[in-house]
Amino acid sequence: MSILANLSGPSDLRHLVDAELTELAAEIRELLIVSVASNGGHLGPNLGVVELGIAIHRVFDSPSDRIVWDTGHQSYVHKMLTGRAGEFETLRREGGLSGYPSRSESEHDWVENSHASTSLSYADGMAKANLLLGKDDYVVAVIGDGALTGGMAWEALNNIAADSDRRLIAIVNDNGRSYTPTVGGLANRLTEIRTNPRYEPTLSAIKDRLTRTPFGGARAYEALHAIKKGVKDALAPQGMFEDLGLKYIGPVDGHDRESVEHALERAKTFGGPVLVHVLTTKGHGYDIAVANENDQMHQANPFDRATGDALSIAPAGWTSVFRDEIVRIADERPDVVGITAAMLYPVGLDAFADKFPDRVFDVGIAEQHAVTSAAGLAMGGLHPVVAVYATFINRAFDQVLLDVALHGCGVTFVLDRAGVTGDDGASHNGMWDMSLLQIVPGIRIAAPRDGARLRELLREAVDVDDAPTVVRFAKGAVCDDLDAVERVGATDVLSRDETSDVLVVAVGAFGHLGVETAELLRAQGLGVTVVDPRWVKPVDPALVAMAADHRLVVTIEDNGRHGGVGSAIAQAVRDAGVDTPVQVHGVEQEFLDHAKRDVILGRLGLTARSVADDTLAVLARNSADG
Repeated sequence: MSILANLSGPSDLRHLVDAELTELAAEIRELLIVSVASNGGHLGPNLGVVELGIAIHRVFDSPSDRIVWDTGHQSYVHKMLTGRAGEFETLRREGGLSGYPSRSESEHDWVENSHASTSLSYADGMAKANLLLGKDDYVVAVIGDGALTGGMAWEALNNIAADSDRRLIAIVNDNGRSYTPTVGGLANRLTEIRTNPRYEPTLSAIKDRLTRTPFGGARAYEALHAIKKGVKDALAPQGMFEDLGLKYIGPVDGHDRESVEHALERAKTFGGPVLVHVLTTKGHGYDIAVANENDQMHQANPFDRATGDALSIAPAGWTSVFRDEIVRIADERPDVVGITAAMLYPVGLDAFADKFPDRVFDVGIAEQHAVTSAAGLAMGGLHPVVAVYATFINRAFDQVLLDVALHGCGVTFVLDRAGVTGDDGASHNGMWDMSLLQIVPGIRIAAPRDGARLRELLREAVDVDDAPTVVRFAKGAVCDDLDAVERVGATDVLSRDETSDVLVVAVGAFGHLGVETAELLRAQGLGVTVVDPRWVKPVDPALVAMAADHRLVVTIEDNGRHGGVGSAIAQAVRDAGVDTPVQVHGVEQEFLDHAKRDVILGRLGLTARSVADDTLAVLARNSADG
């Protein structure tokens, strides 16, 4: 009989004996592999926290004790242990389990946490609230997958250490990686702890000797960690945490559940903030994942579990086009350098780094630092290309505004996974960038409609040396090339009729959608012009002139409706004294539940049929009013 299937909640774990807990860990790993092999998702991080997750839920009483996972893609095991194992066949499917913690799913999920380095700040606030309200509950923050490289985490640690009365336990799940091996001075220091050639043999020898003594077990563990601090410092340089004033326990073998439990129980006895350093291996228990050199199957598409090979080969994506073109540009331009925030492979800077390792900088999960460092590189005479997911540029808006744009720095931002991304849920949709960046003085924003335009616009962007530029593109397969019939100003005309009823402005990857919409409108006897602005900020004066020649302007963008490209065009039309109405189509300003991208776009009315029907309704209403 399955142990996992009979768990109703974390309290059931406390009644299991060691043999049952070992079997439970095996069942969890099997379900992880089966579920991700079928639906895709984050496999490596979750295989690495099986014993850690079990230990946490045996030692702490969730949801009274609040457990915050950072980053949230490590939370699959937590979901299984809190009564959701039976739903894992729905993982990342519409209406099914989210790939991240979800407050709507369970009382055990406190934070919708998929942006890294935030857990310690949440925990700091929760622990302060407990203290003020006289509660004795614990707050547990599990921070891993490189999230400790984020500056926000250290801001939180600085505050956490300032109050010795709060029951807050920070668990550093140290697997040495984010997507790829973690980089930077902090990462190097943690690596010293993980790999110190004297520490592991010495610790093992002492542990073996103590466990053979009569008192054994937990008391042996206590004795082990009571070794004189000076000796311990010589073997494991954990002082960087203790120098902050934090109690430190570790490092602990994260795949030895009993050792983790002892460490956590010991942490509870201090009555104040404690940092528990746990060493784990991404992909543990599935050799194929551990052996995957790129990312240890950090995030996997559906795959054959026997080989680890993807079940289907995805068509060429936007990222691959950028990957190839940035290398060509780097060949021609020795001043071009690359920067990313722990996403070298996902954003396509890996080929650049392979060819020119001294010219690509992975700064860890530190988007703010990445942007201001890029400003410094530009001031030093180079042209930096900062490549991140569109959703993560939100975290560095102030730096884009005041550190780059204010100083007129020539920095190019490449925003991958822009617009609706789908499966990863609300926080990963890159649907705010074109609205946020519209208000930045001097910035220029490009939205390519296909691979050819991505190459073209990227080159135009890096040629600008006195202002920031942005090139943003969608997730997934790149659109078929869609050639223009002519160019007016900086705007590409994709199709044009002799009569001028409707001007369709199709932004970026919605170029094909604009053409399809035009065909439906032409079937109703309307004359349609379809254009792609290419550069959506600033608004091309030629686009405003074309608007004056039409009865209605219809804009379509993969971005929030408020403050985006459509809004900017409408403002430019009004400012020019043109009275042509502008109908804006985009993403509603709401947090979108996870589903496939095309499903979400259909739900939002971002289809050719929906846009055409809406256009016909507006024209009819305008005619009636006129």
